[in-house]
Amino acid sequence: MTPGTSEPPASSPPRIASGGPPPPEWAHLLEEVLIPPERLQQRVDQLAKAINRDFARSELLLVPILTGTILFLADLLRRLTIPVQLDFVGVSSYRDRVRPGKLIFTKELRLEARGRDLLIIDDILDSGQTLARVRARLVQAKPQSVRACVLLAKETSRKASVSADYVGFVIPNKFVVGYGLDYAERYRNLPFVGVLRPERSQTGAPAAKQPQARVRSPSRRRVRPNASPS
Repeated sequence: MTPGTSEPPASSPPRIASGGPPPPEWAHLLEEVLIPPERLQQRVDQLAKAINRDFARSELLLVPILTGTILFLADLLRRLTIPVQLDFVGVSSYRDRVRPGKLIFTKELRLEARGRDLLIIDDILDSGQTLARVRARLVQAKPQSVRACVLLAKETSRKASVSADYVGFVIPNKFVVGYGLDYAERYRNLPFVGVLRPERSQTGAPAAKQPQARVRSPSRRRVRPNASPS
């Protein structure tokens, strides 16, 4: 995007085809920075304005999905000017933190949802299975409406027929980390969205190589044969 231009409205999320080089300290782990910090903040502004407009006459219940939403949620929440309440749901679909497994709920909604407007907040829409399961679970509480806001939507075939009402960016089918998104619980703290190198996503290498401490065997005093004590 040309510097000085604004992001498209929330109903027309920008498509990101490629990014820029990563900072030198992350070059061994990342292929590229797909979305830099300033562009993330610009887009969150757009999404917040749309949500403020669409829910101006109701007290909205935000339902973020733990844990990848934390940074996106914090930035979005500070920009909302409407009355909101906040409650979380926890969902896990990865066994041993890396390989996909059975989807389980680790935290249920605590606040009353019946007759209310709900907005699910998620970090990324990929296969669609997580969002579909959470939406179906919330519908059982008989809310007035259930909508969804995601930071990223991958250009990939969905395993579940589901879409989001508010989308930050549409991105290629690449493994992304940063701005709350992780790989094996690493890289959430990055201020941008970056593409993890394929070899790193296979090994789960940490952010920096830790020096190996040399362990020395206990020294042994050599005693010469037949040596007389001093």
